[in-house]
Amino acid sequence: MDFTLRIVMTGAALLGLISGSLGTLAVLRRQGLIGDAVAHAALPGIVLAFLLSGSKAPVVLQLGAAVSGTLALLWVQAILRTTRVRFDAALGMALAVFFGLGVVLLSAAQHTAGAAQAGLDRFLFGQAATLLREDLIVMAAAGTLAFALVLAFWKEIQLVLFDEAYATTLGLPVRRLQTLLIVLLVVAIVIGLQTVGVVLMSAVIVAPAAAARQWSSRYGRVLLLAGLFGLLSGALGAWISSLAPRLPTGPIIVLLLTALALLSVLVAPARGLLWQYVRRRRARETARRAVMAVLQELAHHHPDAEHPHPTATIQAALGANVPVEAILRDLERRGKVRHTPDQGWQLTERSSHTP
Repeated sequence: MDFTLRIVMTGAALLGLISGSLGTLAVLRRQGLIGDAVAHAALPGIVLAFLLSGSKAPVVLQLGAAVSGTLALLWVQAILRTTRVRFDAALGMALAVFFGLGVVLLSAAQHTAGAAQAGLDRFLFGQAATLLREDLIVMAAAGTLAFALVLAFWKEIQLVLFDEAYATTLGLPVRRLQTLLIVLLVVAIVIGLQTVGVVLMSAVIVAPAAAARQWSSRYGRVLLLAGLFGLLSGALGAWISSLAPRLPTGPIIVLLLTALALLSVLVAPARGLLWQYVRRRRARETARRAVMAVLQELAHHHPDAEHPHPTATIQAALGANVPVEAILRDLERRGKVRHTPDQGWQLTERSSHTP
């Protein structure tokens, strides 16, 4: 494995770890679109940082992106506090206005700065091959600081995430904590812009957290799993992109994360659609057997074994939680029971001895 590939794989893994973990701050608040808005809002900050400093150093451009993304979210919060505009509408306005401004500034930079601006457009779609060792140091430092803040305010962050009203009654500085969450999310997004770009960054924020949420309901585990999913997808995506020439790293990482999220939605033990289907099938079969057993018991104790029994009698024996009417109709289609109009239900001859 050559040096460049190691750098790219390490950078992609760091990006997945940091952005995946911190992305839980948005996903668990059901504000996943924040990542998309901040990523697009970072573009004018990148271009302005270049125009003002004349430098394309990653640290300078990332600082500009962080300032621009933070301003966009603070603007959204101000709109929500002072108007009746809904959250999604305010977020959409911020995304459109800031990204539009960024495109205009990028076009202006191309005309005024000449060849000096070459490479700025890579922040639109990312270019992981341009990562340097210095970029990894910046990413690691920013991630370490962000994780330190999360650990320092662990309980307070959980209260704001899951019960903001209760946090207010406890006297916690909710607005400051919300601002902290914004800063942490901006950090998670800004460090990944060079690797996956403005357009795809929201997927790196949302997909690992969405996948991890399917496997656990505890915040600590979700955060760790999201970081692990992001790390593995980042490293594997960088390696796969190296197998063929001109195969972009960012889109490969996003495709892997999307596949992982879809797989988690299907097979996660607690929430997976597959296991939910299996549990429903088992519950349905248990309920069918219970209805058949009640009908057999009623037939056994009634002088006339073929006497039909009303639905209400069977329902009373099993309780209100069992959908007796639907189960009886299903058993009728299977030929297990038959219905006598205005009288009730009875077992068929071929099922009278089998529950």
